[in-house]
Order: sequence, then structure tokens, then C-alpha cells
Amino acid sequence: MLPGAMLSPFPRRRFAMALATAAMAGATGCRHRMAGSKPRMFFTSDGRTGLVHADGSGLRWLDFKVPGQATWQPGPFLSDGRRVVFLSMEPRRDGPGRPFEEYYTQTPTHLWIHDLDAGTLEEIATRDRLAVFYTPALLLSDSRILVQVVRNRVGQLFSMNLDGSDAREFTKPDEGLPYGLSLSPDGRRVAFHLASPRGYEIWTCDTEGRDRIRVAGHPEHLYFGTSWSPDGRWIVFQDCLHRQDPGHDWSDVCVGRPDGSGHEVLTRGQSLWFAATYGGPAGRGGGSNMPMWTPDGSILCCPRSPEARVPWEFQAARPDIDHFNRDFLPERARGGTGISRINPATGVSTPIHEPREGVWLCRATASSDGHHLAYCRAETGGMPSLWVSDMDGRNARMLTAGHMGRGADHPRWLP
Repeated sequence: MLPGAMLSPFPRRRFAMALATAAMAGATGCRHRMAGSKPRMFFTSDGRTGLVHADGSGLRWLDFKVPGQATWQPGPFLSDGRRVVFLSMEPRRDGPGRPFEEYYTQTPTHLWIHDLDAGTLEEIATRDRLAVFYTPALLLSDSRILVQVVRNRVGQLFSMNLDGSDAREFTKPDEGLPYGLSLSPDGRRVAFHLASPRGYEIWTCDTEGRDRIRVAGHPEHLYFGTSWSPDGRWIVFQDCLHRQDPGHDWSDVCVGRPDGSGHEVLTRGQSLWFAATYGGPAGRGGGSNMPMWTPDGSILCCPRSPEARVPWEFQAARPDIDHFNRDFLPERARGGTGISRINPATGVSTPIHEPREGVWLCRATASSDGHHLAYCRAETGGMPSLWVSDMDGRNARMLTAGHMGRGADHPRWLP
């Protein structure tokens, strides 16, 4: 076992970024959308969850009217494609200057199942509760879920029934912090990365946490996030050279075989935007910008222009007490980011939206029918808006600037 799984400054830099988006991931691959219906997507804004069609129609905000819940995030869908797991958080147990681990993971969370058709909401994972902080890591089936549980500042995965009963250790508390999970298309294997004293490593295992295989690992490389290809033959993840880039701004895209073979780096020069940050002093945000598979098996990513520099500069020399630790220096910013798709077999990258000066694109994701591309677009110092285009980049249009114009982030297509 690996010693020490405290949320040390190294792993915790990415912890909140991942948990902020973890509830958006882990779908079971269901395909429920009726033929001829309009593709639609979830997105988050100002602690709320929005729902909108690809053509911009039908915009609405989900309001569950549950007392004491400050934020809501959608998570994985059950196999019927209409019931979805939600994560809610109570107001943060925060305070000026308090370290991240002293408030964030002390904040009570709740898990729910929302039926989009019936409009019902039912709380789950309430039986035999192990800690106040639960987040949905991955839905294994319609009856069993992997939950990230944090106790005494230590993160651990448990497999449990949807009601919270029969909790079983998926990882041990002294291994490190596991997250960035994904389920293989056949439902038999789980991929994840493990933030440990050895670094960030990519692993696969069976759905009980056994039969582990290391896909990638090296102390000089921060390997982050996992997603299975539609045919189950590859796992895509990111590679950040964290020692020269402590803010984790940039990365390369890698693929590896689930059996640990075939590790390939598809990009060079840390050319992709990893830690997507945006906004200005009056309102800021961010989160890990992940490569995504398209239905036809290519990879969407967000390359930067040469010598790109973000306006929010990470300050490595000072203690991180807000889990952001950046100064807003827009006068130093330059360049921008675009969107490309990569053929994993050849490594050939095809631009969809070219990088432009002062424009930052992130969160590129393809609709399940392969016809639409959703993404976020922010100008230097501005909050992101939600955009959609054809998969070749044509017909780009903004759908929303978010609730009260406060930004729109984390688009996710419904099944």
C-alpha cells in the first residue's frame, strides 16, 4: 500500500476541479432519446443547472426547492435515459484564509435521483452514511454506484447500493485519492487515476476494484482523467509536466490500452489547455478541461496558440488557501485556444475552431448523434458562454451566457 493519503498540496490542486465536474461524468452509455427529438444538454451556471436544446430553444432552469442546498450538479444517467443522479451541496463551511481541506470536504453533500419525465426527486445514499461528504464517482449499474467518500481529509471510493447500503471498499484509505473514473462500454472494467505520493497514475480494474493494471505512471508526469473509446480498445487521458507547470495550465493528450500496453502521446509540447480558468476579479471560475471521444471514435481537445498565456497566473511561491492561488494579470495574457479532433490511430489533428487572440474555448463535447459540437467560449477576463456548432465548425452560435449573464460551464449532452 502507498503511505499517506492526506490531501497534500500536490494532489489537492486538482481535487476540487475534479469534484466540481465529477458529477457531470460517469454515464452508463444509455441511448434513450426518441428519434426525431432535438438534442439537448445540461450545463451549470451560478450554482444552478440549466437545460437547453441544441438550437437554443427550450432553455429552462431546474429548481428543486429543497431547503438548505446551495448548489446542484447533474451526474450520471440510469439506463432508461430519463433518470439522472444529482449532487447537491449545502452552504460551504468556509472562512477567510482557511485551508481548502478545512472547509470544502467538511461541507455536507446529498445525492438524489431526478426523473426528467415525471419531475420527481428522491434522495439516495442515505443508509449507513459513512461521512458528510459524498460525491457520485461512477454509476456501475441501475442498482450500484461508486461514491467518493472523504473522511478525516482522506478520499476513498466505496461501491454501494443506490440507497447507501452494503458499502464496500473499492480503494483503500492509504492508497491515495482516486477520481477521474470511467466505465468500459461493456460495463466490466473501470478506469481511473490515482493521486498518490508516487504521482498521478492511470489504472484499470474490475468493478469490485480488483485485478488492477497500471496504464501509465511516472513521477515527472501528472496523468489525469480517463475516458474509454466507444469500441473499448483505448483509454484517453492527459499528461501534464507538473514540475515545470505547477498551475497545470497545459497538457498533452495520451491514449493507452486497458491492458497496460500501447501508451502513445498524441500531441507534443504541452499544447492543450488543461486548467481552464476564466472571469475577472468580480467573478472567476475554472475546472479541468478534458479530452472527449466523439461517437465515431475521434478525440476532441482544445489546443492553444503558440506562446499562449492565460490571464490568471498561478502563484507557486505562496501558500494556496483558496484552491485557486492565482493573480489576475490580463495585461500579460496573450493568444487563445481552439478546438480540434484527433484520429487516435494516426495521430492526425484536424482543426474545427482555430485559436484566436483573446478567445478561449474549452469543454468541447459531441452530441450522441455526432451532428453537434457544444463548447464554452470566454474572452480574456470574461465569463464563459455556451456555444454550439456543427461538427465541422460551421453554424457556430451562442446559446446562453448563463443565469443572469454570470457564465455557463460544463455542457453535457443528454442521452
